[in-house]
Amino acid sequence: YRELHTFELQAPTRLIEWAHGSRVCVAGYGQSGGNEILQLIPPPRLQAKETQGLCPERDFKVECGGFSKHPVYRLKHVPDTSLLVTSGPPDSSVQVWQVSAEDSDVIKSVGTIVTENSTGQPWAKIATISARVPWVLHGSTLDSIQITEVELRKNVYTAASEDSDELSGLAFLDSSTVLLCCARGRLCMADVRQPQRPTQAVPVPAVPHAERWCMGTLCAAQGSDMGSQPVARLSSRGFITLTDLRKASEPLALAQARVPSPGSGAEFLCVSWAPALQGCLAISGFDGTVHVYDTHSWDSSGREAEPTFVHKGHMLGGAGGSGDPPLVTAHTWHLQKPRTVLSAASDGSLHVWDWVQP
Repeated sequence: YRELHTFELQAPTRLIEWAHGSRVCVAGYGQSGGNEILQLIPPPRLQAKETQGLCPERDFKVECGGFSKHPVYRLKHVPDTSLLVTSGPPDSSVQVWQVSAEDSDVIKSVGTIVTENSTGQPWAKIATISARVPWVLHGSTLDSIQITEVELRKNVYTAASEDSDELSGLAFLDSSTVLLCCARGRLCMADVRQPQRPTQAVPVPAVPHAERWCMGTLCAAQGSDMGSQPVARLSSRGFITLTDLRKASEPLALAQARVPSPGSGAEFLCVSWAPALQGCLAISGFDGTVHVYDTHSWDSSGREAEPTFVHKGHMLGGAGGSGDPPLVTAHTWHLQKPRTVLSAASDGSLHVWDWVQP
C-alpha cells in the first residue's frame, strides 16, 4: 500500500457516497430501527490535490448525522443540493434527507417518495442527476420505474412497461436516457422524453438465468457520450461482461474473476469503473476483499483474469459481530485520485486505500 486510512463505525455499513465534493456519506443497514446516516470529513491528506509529506491528522471526522427507521440499502447525494435520498426494505419508497447547514450537525428526514402500486414490491434502486432540476430515478421492477423531481416530490416520468422483472441497478446515461439492469442480467434503456414509449431491451447476449447480476457505469454528465465507456456487468459467480451500447449485440469483452461464489442472495455485489483511470474497474461482494482489474487486455474468450491488486484489509480486521468473517458491502472510487478506493464492510470498518503501481 502507498496509503491506508481506516475508520470504525458502530454498526455494519452498507453505503459509501461522495457528497458536496469532498465529503463522504455512509449508512447502516441493520433490520432494527435507528440506522445511522453520517457525513464524514476525510483526512486532510485524502483531500489534498497534490502529494504531501507527513500529515499529523489521519482520521475521519463526523460532520453531521441522523437516524433512519429503515435499513439503508441505497444512498445517493442529489447533485447541486444539500439533499440525500435513500431506499431499503420493507417497501419501495424513497426517503429524502436534508444535510443541515454549518451551524447544525443533524441530517434530518424531510419527506418520502412513494411509488404507485408499491405493495409487495422489493426495495427500490435509485440514481440521481441534476441536469435540468434535481431528479431521482427509482424503481424495484421494470414496470415500476419513475423519475421524481426531488425538491417538489413531483413525478416527471413513468416508464411504460408490462415486464415485472426485478431490477438490480439503474443509472442515468445522460439527461435524457436511463439504463436499467435486471437481476437476471438483461439490460434495458428508456428515453425520459417519451414516457409513453415502452422500455427497450438492449440486444446483449444471453446470460445464465440461475445467477444474479449487477452493473457498473460511469457517472452521467450532461452532453456525455453514452458509448464512451462500456457497461460492466458482474454475476454472482464472478463472471464479468463488458458491453458497448453502440454495438450491444456482441460482447466487447468477457472475463472470469478469481473469487468465491457468494450466497444465493448476492445482495452486496458491486462493480464500478475508475473515473480517473481508463479501463480499470473494481469488484466486491464475494468476501472480505476488493479486486481491481485492468481490462485493456481482455477479449471475448472469457478466460480467468488476473487482478492488478487485491485489498484484503477488511479480512485482517477480524470477525464481525456475528462471528463470521467480514464481508465487503460496498466500495467506490475517489473522484480525482486515480488509484484511491473507499470500501466498507459488515463489521463496520471503513477503509480508504491507494496501492503502489507495479
